[in-house]
Amino acid sequence: MSNIVYPSLPGQSWPVMKIPQWNTHVQTGVSGKETRTSFMSYPLWQFVLAYDVMRGAAAFKEYQRLTDFYNARRGAWDDFLFDDVLDNSVTAEPFGTGDGAASDFQLIRKLYTSGFSEPVQNLNIAPSIYINAVLKTVTTDYTVSSTGVVSFVTPPAAAAALTWTGTFYYRVRFLKDMLDFEEFMKDLWALKKVELRTIKL
Repeated sequence: MSNIVYPSLPGQSWPVMKIPQWNTHVQTGVSGKETRTSFMSYPLWQFVLAYDVMRGAAAFKEYQRLTDFYNARRGAWDDFLFDDVLDNSVTAEPFGTGDGAASDFQLIRKLYTSGFSEPVQNLNIAPSIYINAVLKTVTTDYTVSSTGVVSFVTPPAAAAALTWTGTFYYRVRFLKDMLDFEEFMKDLWALKKVELRTIKL
């Protein structure tokens, strides 16, 4: 497991695809009636990126940088961090309600205010943690694990609203063990598809 961040290169093009992936078993009877079983509590995300141009000249070395990053991961073997610049932060995000007994709470986020929530496990920087909108002090009031679990020194009181503000990464791996780089002019390279998929800790 690596905490290196996927490189940001100027030649990345649009569109960028972001695909939620679930795992559902569907059993269909001879009558046509279905029984469905969901095996995942939150999805895997697949990202599909493309690069119209990466410069290979000595002054830029963008092609070399991405190639080196890919080879250092040994293709699909090693995981790393990916910054989805359009979905990498929350502000005053609810992540629990105190009951006077529980001390540990997993950080979560929603894409939509009242929508589906999923855990945040790869923080960019230390988050700001609030109880009833009052900022708390790390170490004095709480600690945060490497997987985004907030452990309060004193259990939050019953009905206390827990919120957090911060930024996060996605932990991903390359989906394939091969990338198709194309040199279309001297020192100018293109890459039609890079596929990344999140992994669960």
